[in-house]
Amino acid sequence: MLLVADDDPGLRESLQRTLTRAGYRVALAPDGRSALDQLQGGGFDLILSDIRMPGLTGMQLLHAAKTLQPDIDVILLTAFGTIEEAVNAIKDGACDFITKPFRGEQLLNAVRKALERRSLLERNRVLEKQVEDLRSRGAMIGGSPAFRRMMTLVEQVADSSATVLIQGESGAGKEGVARAIHERSGRRNRNFVAVNCAALPEPLLESELFGYEKGAFTGAAGRKEGRFELADGGTLFLDEVSDLSPVTQPKILRVLQEGEFERVGGTRTQRVDVRIVTATNQDLAQMVREKRFREDLFYRLNVISITVPPLRDRREDIRLLAQHFLHVYSAKNNRRLEGFTDDAIRRLEGYSWPGNVRELENVIERGVVLARGALMDLTDLSEEIAGATPLPEGSLTVRIGTPLAEVSQRLLDETLRVTRGNKTLTAKLLGIDVRTVSRKLERREEDEAPA
Repeated sequence: MLLVADDDPGLRESLQRTLTRAGYRVALAPDGRSALDQLQGGGFDLILSDIRMPGLTGMQLLHAAKTLQPDIDVILLTAFGTIEEAVNAIKDGACDFITKPFRGEQLLNAVRKALERRSLLERNRVLEKQVEDLRSRGAMIGGSPAFRRMMTLVEQVADSSATVLIQGESGAGKEGVARAIHERSGRRNRNFVAVNCAALPEPLLESELFGYEKGAFTGAAGRKEGRFELADGGTLFLDEVSDLSPVTQPKILRVLQEGEFERVGGTRTQRVDVRIVTATNQDLAQMVREKRFREDLFYRLNVISITVPPLRDRREDIRLLAQHFLHVYSAKNNRRLEGFTDDAIRRLEGYSWPGNVRELENVIERGVVLARGALMDLTDLSEEIAGATPLPEGSLTVRIGTPLAEVSQRLLDETLRVTRGNKTLTAKLLGIDVRTVSRKLERREEDEAPA
């Protein structure tokens, strides 16, 4: 609904005809005070107001309207426009400034742009609410079928004592999955200790894992507890476990089998109660066949295997993840960004993401720093991503071999997103009964509900 405020009856009626023919619903006000009275009743998406009116000017109406409804847009009209007036109006919150006389096409373009911006901001607010709900529950960010399937397995294994091997490409979020397992387990109140096995040379890795005694080597001025002891009662996460040396592998195996070890340079056996979760982007089974990794250790680590899907296989999560990182880095950099333009989101969804979630995080951090408006746009993205082929609106891509049930669920989710949750329209587009849509959603909620 549009609200038109102007003290010229002829112009009011002309505006009403132009806007009504274009398909908009229009309410008229002969002055600023009348417009403000109508606005208090709610239901308006946009105000078009003359600047010079008796009683309450257009600028005063703008300020009052923003106080009542901060997200409403106002287009100001004037026959006496100056550059200074236009600049001041925009600074005060007007979304556009049009000088009379104007063409109908010019007016309709301004209205269309304002309403598109309002719709975009509303979609970004809905997205932010979804992300905030996930953050408040301590949940990982995602909702795609591939993500939900992975999280179902996480929920199943979290409260056990079994070792877990997390596999997936670099940057896919393997440590996040390890933390999710810990936070859902009975060990959640004890330490989660992470070690990157590829980042430390062998002698240093051994002393970091098992600790050392005073005098064990040059520079060992005192006793130091290792990561196993720090994680006692909790969870030890060994990232890039494929980089463990042949010397360290049997020592890890001993801890898994016996729950004991000795510090470097020590003779006293230390006992610990640690759950071990490991991760790798390598094919450990192939490394075993090539005699580069111990077979017995592999089987002890691979009791439960969880594969983290690459970002290109969970494109439905890109919007949620991008909004999450936007929130994080806007706060860190003292910026106020509300979301993304449609063009930016479609390019993000169309890009292949070889660096997975880590690459997306870096891209959003860069965009936050460079952004000049309230919405991140194509100009704020790198040339490689801005030049990616955008996914057509409402499109859905699936890999050959994707289970039919998953394809069906993804199609339902994408249709609901496009229709903004309208079950009746979703059912009509998919050619199914609306009760079928409701049943599918209810069944999924039951499946995802914690035991």
